[in-house]
Amino acid sequence: LLSILGLALLGTLHAQDSIPVQADFQQDKLTGRWYSIGLASNSNWFKEKRNLMKMCTTIISSTAEGNLEVTSTYPKYGAWGEGVWGGAMGVATGASPAALLPRGDQCVTRNSLYTKTEQPGRFSYTSPRWGSKHNVHVVETNYEEYALVATQISKSTGSSTMVLLYSRTKELSPERLEMFTRFCREQGLTDDEILILPQTGETGSAGM
Repeated sequence: LLSILGLALLGTLHAQDSIPVQADFQQDKLTGRWYSIGLASNSNWFKEKRNLMKMCTTIISSTAEGNLEVTSTYPKYGAWGEGVWGGAMGVATGASPAALLPRGDQCVTRNSLYTKTEQPGRFSYTSPRWGSKHNVHVVETNYEEYALVATQISKSTGSSTMVLLYSRTKELSPERLEMFTRFCREQGLTDDEILILPQTGETGSAGM
């Protein structure tokens, strides 16, 4: 039993090490408003709810302790799951439903606190509702245009990977979208697990 647990822990550590983090990460430049442009996940809830998901808005601020306070706002009919920046940082514990039925123009706001780790650009979060543990990596960002965030999620029933692409505006260039898709594939995600999030009233599209 101990050997099995040891192998599981080793596998988790290897998965964390395999995800890069933005070099010379500057947390203060990451703060402000972001829009979720792309989402990829190999969790079951994503496969079930992907057609209902919509773009959401996320506000990031730093606390005095150096942690990240994340406030995500999304349309109620496209509600993200708990704890992931607008869906990593506001989407998915992997247990909560990713979307709800339409309810007009109502919006939902969710607050989460991401705790800094010894590595700049990497944060941890534990869902108070589901107990799932999130290892969040800011993979790449130029702070003024886009941010690529990858999260390893572990819970009692298994683990999953989630990747989010954020933008300062509601649209990004095809080159950035291709970068997102390529990185997702490098993490072992398939094309049907990759989604470019639609704005309200639009139809979603899979990764390129």
